[in-house]
Amino acid sequence: MNNEVLKAKEAVVKQLSDKMNNSSTLVIFEYRGMNVADITSLRRALRAEGTEIGVYKNTMIERAAESLGHKDLIQHLTGPNAFAFSSDVIAGPKVLAKFAKRNEKLVIKGGLVEGRVVDAKQIAALASIPGREGLISMFLSVLQAPVRQFACAVKGIADKAN
Repeated sequence: MNNEVLKAKEAVVKQLSDKMNNSSTLVIFEYRGMNVADITSLRRALRAEGTEIGVYKNTMIERAAESLGHKDLIQHLTGPNAFAFSSDVIAGPKVLAKFAKRNEKLVIKGGLVEGRVVDAKQIAALASIPGREGLISMFLSVLQAPVRQFACAVKGIADKAN
C-alpha cells in the first residue's frame, strides 16, 4: 500500500480518536433509506445542539476504538453507519431518539457515553432524561421546597392569630 495512503488513514484514525476522547457521547446509527431532506433536517437539529455528525468507514472507527481500549464498540459497526459526536451527554442522543420515532429508517445501534460502551436501549434511556436546564430546575425546586413549606406554615400561623 502506498505510504501516502497509509499516512492519510493514520491521520483519520488519529482525528477520530481525538473526537472520541473529546466527546461525552458518540452515537452510532444507521441511516439507510433516508432521503436527503431528512438527513439535512437531522444534521441541522444536531448542529443546533452542538453535535457533530459524520460518516466514516467502519474500519477507521474500529481502529480508533481499539486504540482507546473500546473493543466492545466494534459489535455495533456493521452496515452503513453515521456517527454523532456530542459534547453534551444528553443532547445528541435526545435529538436522534426523537428523530428515530418520526422516521423508522433511522436506527440507533449503540455508542460510547463518557467512555463506556452502551447499546441502543441505554442510548434510548439516556435520551429520555430531561435536558440540563430541566434537571437544574428540578434540583432548584427540590431545594426551594422546604423553605416554601416553612413560609406557608408561618403564614398559616400568622393568619390564624389574626
